[in-house]
Amino acid sequence: MSRFEQGNYTLIDVSHNVEDGMVTYKGLPAPIICDYLTREASKSHYEDGTQFQIGVVTLCSNTGTYVDVPFHRYEEGEDLSEISLAKLANLEAIKVTLPNDIQKIELKHVENLKVKGKAILFETNWSQHWGVDQYFENHPFVTEEVAIYLRDEGVAFVGIDSYNIDDVSGKSRPCHSTLLKAGIPICEHMTNLSELPNDNFKFFAVPVKMKGMGTFPVRAFGVVEK
Repeated sequence: MSRFEQGNYTLIDVSHNVEDGMVTYKGLPAPIICDYLTREASKSHYEDGTQFQIGVVTLCSNTGTYVDVPFHRYEEGEDLSEISLAKLANLEAIKVTLPNDIQKIELKHVENLKVKGKAILFETNWSQHWGVDQYFENHPFVTEEVAIYLRDEGVAFVGIDSYNIDDVSGKSRPCHSTLLKAGIPICEHMTNLSELPNDNFKFFAVPVKMKGMGTFPVRAFGVVEK
């Protein structure tokens, strides 16, 4: 379920489930999710009828839908414990819907948008390939020219429903370098963006407040007023 009705607004989940053994990024370890204390074993610790489960997770930071903050790219940049919550939550947002066959997101796709102080989310529909090998190959990405333009126009946050915001066929990562240098968080591996309107919604993507880390999974969602 990705849509939650709450009185005068709707919550729309745009993040993938994190599951034991799943592969988010080729070459990085899959998460291990298991019990530390099972419900059955917990019964001996409590009164009759009371039981709990306590889990253990071994998790690469780049798992599922995650946010990158400056420390991910720059040693001196803000880590997850230092970045302002205002850069991750309650952001005015817009969505850019792109053709399904697009690979390069270019300046023509963003140059007429008012992005100052807003999150911009790129809907490429690449998340339809989540969980299969095609997801890792020839994915849509944002060009360096667009990253520079968004930075200069004062964008607050950039997200994409693709394998990487950058072209990973080479060694350079200009979008990560440009945006994170400017303190602009990035969210990758989003999904379900088709459920969001093009504008007039708020966006949230808040990771754990963790020292010494620059990337972590999030429960990303939009808030749309009715």
